[in-house]
Amino acid sequence: MRTVTGPRVELRPWRATDEDFLFDLESRWETVRYLGPAARPMISRTEARASIARRRALRHPIHGIWLIVDRATQHPLGNLLLKPVRLSSGVVGPAPVEVGWHLHPDAQGAGYATEAAVTILDDAATRGLKHVIAVVDPRNEASRRVCWRIGMVQGPMSEAYYDECSQVFSLDLPREPAAL
Repeated sequence: MRTVTGPRVELRPWRATDEDFLFDLESRWETVRYLGPAARPMISRTEARASIARRRALRHPIHGIWLIVDRATQHPLGNLLLKPVRLSSGVVGPAPVEVGWHLHPDAQGAGYATEAAVTILDDAATRGLKHVIAVVDPRNEASRRVCWRIGMVQGPMSEAYYDECSQVFSLDLPREPAAL
């Protein structure tokens, strides 16, 4: 999987050495509470190890799950994904590609999610991706703001993804430049 860089962030493949950070990130209810109805905080580093293995196994020229790091310090900040969304039970058809993110509480509110999303979408557009969605818990105001900042269009509430009612945003690529 490739590494993609933005002005302040680097999106790189997860490594086995990132286990402690992933466990810290995803063992917090405040971090995982909006990740879908099946989301729950991790309770062991074994879960973090297995999750990193799954993230590393995703091999595709466009899709991936990256660790977001600060370019200057290489300090980990969070997670970014770009991959086909999981359709709800009974929904048929091709799954659109979803962009999603979640940051460590210490990294929230500094524009890192916006920059990471812009960085990966610009890269994906050069690789041929034409359309992307974001599936957002309607209570997740921070992620809704990121969607608006990167130029996504808010669509209707939908139960088509993750077996829950979510706000769906969409964006045609290449996108209009967003003000970071």
